[in-house]
Amino acid sequence: MKKNNSLLAILLTLLFLLPDFTTFACTRLVYKGKDGLYLTARSMDWKTEIPPNLWILPRGISRTGKVGPNSVKWTAKYGSIGTTAWDIATADGMNEKGLVANMLWLGESTYPKYEQKSDKNGLVVSLWGQYMLDNFATVAEAVEKFEKDKIIVVSDMIPGTDMFTTVHLALSDATGDNAVMEYVNGKLSIHHDRSYNVMTNSPTYDKQLALNEYWKEIPGAEFLPGTNKAADRFVRASYYLDALPQVDNTRVAVASVFSVIRNCSVPLGITTENQPNISSTRWRTISDHKNLMYYFESTTTPNTFWIDLKKVDFDAKTPVKKLAVDGIQTYAGETSALFEPTEPFVFFGLD
Repeated sequence: MKKNNSLLAILLTLLFLLPDFTTFACTRLVYKGKDGLYLTARSMDWKTEIPPNLWILPRGISRTGKVGPNSVKWTAKYGSIGTTAWDIATADGMNEKGLVANMLWLGESTYPKYEQKSDKNGLVVSLWGQYMLDNFATVAEAVEKFEKDKIIVVSDMIPGTDMFTTVHLALSDATGDNAVMEYVNGKLSIHHDRSYNVMTNSPTYDKQLALNEYWKEIPGAEFLPGTNKAADRFVRASYYLDALPQVDNTRVAVASVFSVIRNCSVPLGITTENQPNISSTRWRTISDHKNLMYYFESTTTPNTFWIDLKKVDFDAKTPVKKLAVDGIQTYAGETSALFEPTEPFVFFGLD
């Protein structure tokens, strides 16, 4: 007991010393079931409304990194479904091979200075997640590409605000592999391991892992940190994820994972003294890598719905399609047939 009390004292001290980025609070976790069942869940938390929409993006779309003449160029190899933020960036999504990309806020991010005459190709931050979904089937493929250090992610202000975009990117796939990519002190840091199945906003990922190691010494059934701080949410997500039974029943697994990501969410409309802008959870998703199902839940409507990617035609000749969820639209059940052909949204760029 003395050991646990000492650890708790150390942890509380560390947590109070950490920068507070709770105004942008998201959580991401990956559940491992039986027979190759993997589910990635995330919450999107933001201090104000962050209007999302769901988009079906087919193969064959040509894109550029949108940072000028030396932008990376590619044609989408895989089709994907994604949830946008303000229809200027893919914040979350899964492609037809089961690769999932989740972008979360990281206030400590510092990006390298991008030189147009550099031998590296630029990629605007709004396209970071979509680049992964367009080009790779597995986490290992994406990591190998970015380890070559030939692409630089370039960031800028969120349009219409005085806020500089600072995010990190989580990847997961149908094999259960995981990676977290973040820019720290101007350099890309890649954390690649199957065990990296939980991620929140702050601090940097190496410190998130270290804090969680401390908490593993304290019985979670007796005490868990309960605030909205990112470090607390990381600990709760890790504990409950490990406590879930490994099952092969998809319905049970999805319900269980939703219960965990809801536990790590911030109630809609909550206010905290001295933190007037603390983030509320705006929406949540679960991606089923094995069965290629994408679940969406808004906190402003009472229903959860899903899209079966096996029912979606991702052929290059098919149009881009949209399902609007930026209002008070209510859907239920499998909704792939409700997507409507729509002019593609425009990614925010610098060129």
